[in-house]
Amino acid sequence: MTGYAKGQELTEMAKEKYAREFILQGERGEIVDRNEQLIATDTLSYRLVAVVKPDPSTERSGINYHVVDAKKTASVLAQFIDMPEQKIYDIIQKGIDEVAAGKSRYQVEFGKAGREIGIEEAEELAQAVEDEELTGVSLIEEKKRFYPNGIFASHLIGYATKELNEEDKKYETTGKMGIEKVYNDVLRGQPGSINYQSDRWGFVLAGTNRIVEPAKKGAQIKLTLDNTLQNFTEDAMNEMMMQYKPKKALAVIANAKTGEILAMSQRPTFDPETREGLTDSWLNEAIENTIEPGSTMKMFTLAAAIEEGKWRPNDYFKSGSYKVYDKTINDVNKHGWGTISFLEGFQRSSNVSMAYLLERIGDRRFIEYLEDFGFGKPVGISLPNEAPGIILDRYPAERVTTAYGQGSTVTPLQMIQAATAIANDGKMMQPYIIDTITDPNTGEVVTKNEPHQVGTPISAETAKEVRDVLASTVTAPHGTGQSYALPTYDVGGKTGTAEIPHPDRPGYMSGGSNYLFSFLGMAPIDDPELIMFVSVQQPITKPGEYGSVPVAKVFTNVMESALKSLNVAPNEVAPIEVKANENYVGKSSDTAVQQLRESGFTPIVIGEGGEVTEQYPSEGTELPPNTFVLLKTAGDSTLPNFDGWSKKMILSYKALSNLDIRIAGEGYVTEQNLGEGTRVTKDDPVVIQLKRPEQKYETPPQEEIEEEQELQEDE
Repeated sequence: MTGYAKGQELTEMAKEKYAREFILQGERGEIVDRNEQLIATDTLSYRLVAVVKPDPSTERSGINYHVVDAKKTASVLAQFIDMPEQKIYDIIQKGIDEVAAGKSRYQVEFGKAGREIGIEEAEELAQAVEDEELTGVSLIEEKKRFYPNGIFASHLIGYATKELNEEDKKYETTGKMGIEKVYNDVLRGQPGSINYQSDRWGFVLAGTNRIVEPAKKGAQIKLTLDNTLQNFTEDAMNEMMMQYKPKKALAVIANAKTGEILAMSQRPTFDPETREGLTDSWLNEAIENTIEPGSTMKMFTLAAAIEEGKWRPNDYFKSGSYKVYDKTINDVNKHGWGTISFLEGFQRSSNVSMAYLLERIGDRRFIEYLEDFGFGKPVGISLPNEAPGIILDRYPAERVTTAYGQGSTVTPLQMIQAATAIANDGKMMQPYIIDTITDPNTGEVVTKNEPHQVGTPISAETAKEVRDVLASTVTAPHGTGQSYALPTYDVGGKTGTAEIPHPDRPGYMSGGSNYLFSFLGMAPIDDPELIMFVSVQQPITKPGEYGSVPVAKVFTNVMESALKSLNVAPNEVAPIEVKANENYVGKSSDTAVQQLRESGFTPIVIGEGGEVTEQYPSEGTELPPNTFVLLKTAGDSTLPNFDGWSKKMILSYKALSNLDIRIAGEGYVTEQNLGEGTRVTKDDPVVIQLKRPEQKYETPPQEEIEEEQELQEDE
């Protein structure tokens, strides 16, 4: 024997014939919020297949692994997948006929209806297959994208779904919108494989090795979004939409000092899991769409006037109308309020006051200020299709209308960026949404974004004066921002009522609520922590109710809850004397407990006691009296009373204890399934129920921990 057949070495032919390769699916990376709470992740699902090709080796033994009764199989499967029985039968029968005709066919599938089957449905289907003694029906385990929060910054996050890769004819999860699409190559996992030599039945041959190439998980993207603040925003937007049914609505919250986007929500929206509610508009309205800002722009006209030394609040002007060449500028009520001060004019949102201010500033100098504030160009957030907006500057009348927010266009994100200069003592911060991108296979942080100052359009003194005037629009008896006041925090901001371009002809819509109502506000106004932009387009209001009412409801509900959640001290809370935390690691828990109590703190021991191995907060953190200090020791833990603890404190306890703590809700702890004093191990699930902060502000002890810890982290 030569060992060759038709010029090919027989041993190589045998190797090729019995070489087996299994593809290991690479898991798609997670998207998480700033506290690593899941926003998008892969979860287990199943794909339905029906084997149509008989295996002679098993048929001889009387065992069938292919479909024998196509009609009965179709009847059973139709009860579990969204496909008519006749169509299921046709697919199976066509496969059987192709095998009989000698075509290369092993199994058939059922398109979208047979993919992404959940665990419970798969278990029920498998039981039915067993009960009916069907053959040839298989459920193949795979991954699908899961969005645990439902509607949650949906136009920002986007969605991913299974798609057929035309190159290898395999299904893979692909981002179709938002961050899922933009960062698809970063998120997608890398497939692995198992290669081995087998016998004719597929078993590994003795004396041969399996070569395993592990699959690699896609990168984790950590956003700057805050899960709690985002949920506050989504809830407030849902409530407002049900009551006022506007055409559109938008809300964005940013950290005033860093530019981090903490929440972003728009309506209409959709559920990324089911795509229910997804319309033809896939635009992220905060970034990809422009609006005429209306009177919110007056905030920056005021800033320019103060910086130029042209703002004299107690000077007077005649309100009502202003003529610029052949164009007449009117106040909102046409006739004005007579002769009033410039301060009152701003508080009443007088267009005419802005025209007179523009005379003092100089209209071309004013345009330079708008450019310094970042208008007319993208802010440079790490997302595509950002609109630059247009600052109209060809004619004097355009510069006048721009001074009070008509004609020129901006994005809400530009408004947020510009407002950081006012909130942050003149330092303008670039908005950003991506915190880190981490390779989970190595733990390497491949991208880390930091706060980035992009300009200083005004001085700290100007910023402070602008904030004082903005606060007066909320507190003055004739201020347009009265409905935006909060019971426990001082707010400053500017209202806006912008005309909407007519969809069918030149000019603007008019009458009723055919406006874009908005508010750009910040709080606490003395030293702002948060900036929030809210807009509502064409709401259906009650007779006598202003269109700004739904805007105010979103702003006040969210801003109040957000500031409390972030442990920002309210107006009535007096300064608290603080003391630096000591280092207790290495000491006995008894000694540490005694010292903490002597210092006025409340110790919480995790474990059975003994040597302290970790603590929270860390050494040097300045803490007020009664603050909880967590001490980790070895052994099983005895649960404390979690009542009143914040979510962040629960997460800290969970991290130190490694217990199976499951959190439901937002805000502060109201219930726990296992009571105080219960001895638990890692195998005992501890369910914690949280609810939102109450209207009356009370400072739970754990809040001070988090406030001081966050201050230390900022430093």
